[in-house]
Amino acid sequence: MTAHKNDTNPTGVSDFLLNCFVRSPSWQLWLSLPLSLLFLLAMGANAILLITIQMEASLHEPMYYLLSLLSMLDIILCLTVIPNVLAIFWFDLRAIGFPACFLQMYIMNSFLAMESCTFMIMAFDRYIAICHPLRYPSIITDQFVVKAATFILVRNVLITLPIPILSARLHYCGRNVIENCICANMSVSRLSCNDVNVNRLYQFAIGWTLLGSDLFLIFLSYTLILRAVLRLKAEGAVAKALSTCGSHFILILFFSTILLVFILTHVAKRKVSSDVPILLNVLHHVIPAALNPIVYGVRTQEIKQGIKKLLKKGW
Repeated sequence: MTAHKNDTNPTGVSDFLLNCFVRSPSWQLWLSLPLSLLFLLAMGANAILLITIQMEASLHEPMYYLLSLLSMLDIILCLTVIPNVLAIFWFDLRAIGFPACFLQMYIMNSFLAMESCTFMIMAFDRYIAICHPLRYPSIITDQFVVKAATFILVRNVLITLPIPILSARLHYCGRNVIENCICANMSVSRLSCNDVNVNRLYQFAIGWTLLGSDLFLIFLSYTLILRAVLRLKAEGAVAKALSTCGSHFILILFFSTILLVFILTHVAKRKVSSDVPILLNVLHHVIPAALNPIVYGVRTQEIKQGIKKLLKKGW
């Protein structure tokens, strides 16, 4: 009997099998509970934050619109990755079709790049607020947010599009077991019979170009903010100025620290278990998403008050 053929891949292979934690299978059991709790926390906290910003008129400002955009990106990223991983852990549903795999690959790459770009725009917002406070209302307007959101969308949607296209064009000649919990580009590409250097180089190039340039501009913004803050002479002015960008800085640390650890463990894969980068890759899609709204909710008085009002209405 002839095996079912797939249009994307002219072989007998019609789907991939995601093989999580090959060397540490027990991880699936103990990781499933905290992962599901983090997922529920991320969904609930981001939903509450979005509803609060929508319902509370005092939060209809550019800074909170950018925070809403970050929450929407977090929700989509979580929904793209975590339910699939939990389905593998709980029900052993390891099969994923070619179109679904390449779509997941695309969403992960493009939305992570969008998050990075959003952090960069938020850093610019804090720079203007602290270094040029009198010009802030004329620079950071609703129109600025619309233009920034358009830039975030267009830049990252177009530049990351070749990643799944390059992977989908490869010839998969029999091997279909992905040694990962998700359809990461190189985990999938290395199953093909073709040379994958172009895929590897493109992934590396856009990773450092997009994330590298964003992190450099964020670092530059905070360097200029710190320089301006240290010049303030008024009593309590330094603490007040730093508190306005403290939440944002904490979010950047969450995002960049997990990403940096993931890169370092991936580079040093001979010294650490290959399951460690896989674990970090999964956690990077849920930990920042769960913590981002909590940090802003706890540290920002306006959001805290808005959530209290929302909860009172609910009761």
